Amino acid sequence: MLLRLAQSSLQIAATLFVAACAITRVDPPPPVTPPASYKEAGLWQHAAATSAPAVPDEWWTVFGDPVLDDLERRLVIGNENLKVALAQVASARATYVASRAALWPTLSAAVVATRSGTTQSTPAGAQSTQNPSNSLSAGVVASWEIDLWGQLSQASSEAQASYQASADDLAAAKLSAQATLAQTYFLMRTAEIQQALLERTAQGYQRSLDLAQVRFEGGIAARTDVLLAKTQLTGAQAQAIESGTQRSQLEHAIAVLLGTAPSTFSIARSGKLPSVPVVPEMLPATLLERRPDIAAAQRRVAAAYWQIGVADAAFFPQLTLSASATYRNSVLGNLFSAPNLFWSLGPSLALAILDGGQRQLASSQARAGADQATATYRQSVLTALQEVEDNLVLADQLQQQAQLQTEALEAAQRNLEITLEQYRAGTVGYVNIVVAQVLALNNESSLIVLRSRQLEAVNQLLKNIAGRWESV
Repeated sequence: MLLRLAQSSLQIAATLFVAACAITRVDPPPPVTPPASYKEAGLWQHAAATSAPAVPDEWWTVFGDPVLDDLERRLVIGNENLKVALAQVASARATYVASRAALWPTLSAAVVATRSGTTQSTPAGAQSTQNPSNSLSAGVVASWEIDLWGQLSQASSEAQASYQASADDLAAAKLSAQATLAQTYFLMRTAEIQQALLERTAQGYQRSLDLAQVRFEGGIAARTDVLLAKTQLTGAQAQAIESGTQRSQLEHAIAVLLGTAPSTFSIARSGKLPSVPVVPEMLPATLLERRPDIAAAQRRVAAAYWQIGVADAAFFPQLTLSASATYRNSVLGNLFSAPNLFWSLGPSLALAILDGGQRQLASSQARAGADQATATYRQSVLTALQEVEDNLVLADQLQQQAQLQTEALEAAQRNLEITLEQYRAGTVGYVNIVVAQVLALNNESSLIVLRSRQLEAVNQLLKNIAGRWESV
């Protein structure tokens, strides 16, 4: 009899569950489709949407710098922000596992022993205590909430989507930290090269000062030539100190990114920038499938729509199957015997009639949250597309600027050589040397900055397309 009742209840619950999920479930909008081409690179190809592959490892090796390679490998071990993101993933996974457990029956056991008695007053005003009695009980209780309307299953799906979004957040944090480290490293090398340039320039200014001093002492040149040379020399020395300070501060920033105290960390000077990778002419337009931050935003849209189903399911009654078996007696010796067994089995159906609008509020909030998550996701896609467009055009234009700046530097250096020869011959004044030296210094400094910006643009482009540009 009991078995037939349980089987019938399960059959009814299964039938209602299949029908009810269609009532409470709300499907999210489709993902944003990437463009067929990009404005700033007509050769970009369109790719069909697929599942997002993992962010590839060691994408920074395209810069061909062994020091950077070593720093990037140390980053994932010591970076404290990545440890925080990893802990958040573990927490989200625990929430998901707990949500899965809610779909299954619960079983609890209890053993209770009590001793009780009463005190009564006699007609003479005295108090007497009745014989105390013992009460012993041991039993188990099983309960199972039948997920008729998909509330528990949709809550589990929401937790799963949130867990996956948290994992995507970790991948995005890792990618961002790697790109930040690379950019900081490039800036440190740039400051290092600028310092070396200014120190080398100061040496040249010192030779010019010596020449002006000799000519002044020989009565050939005016004292203003010496003062101009001295001004240039001290100015270059001061700028070299400033570049050295920037280099030290950027080295400290790298130490913090690696989770190391700046006082115990140092990077040997190399005096050169990494090579600038050549951006391929054809890049697959799989931005949405690769970027982990886009994937995380899309997961949160799915989680928000699962939450709508959870909130709507609260409008329907809850069906719970429960069973209990308890042994009760006053003596432990024969507690577990048939006459002392008390059991119960049966379903219960509960529905809140008046709740002051709480369920409607929860449903409205869930829908508003879904709209917010959808708008955030779409904005993330637009921002990602803008970032790709910006760095595509920047990488291309910086390449052209670097070529022109190299030609300008060659002309400025040749002009300086000619002007120095003319000054030694006494055909031009020292002001001409000052102008030529400033032109040469500015053009070489500008070329260094341009190469640094090229590295930054390629680094950001790699970050924007989740670490690599080859087809997968």
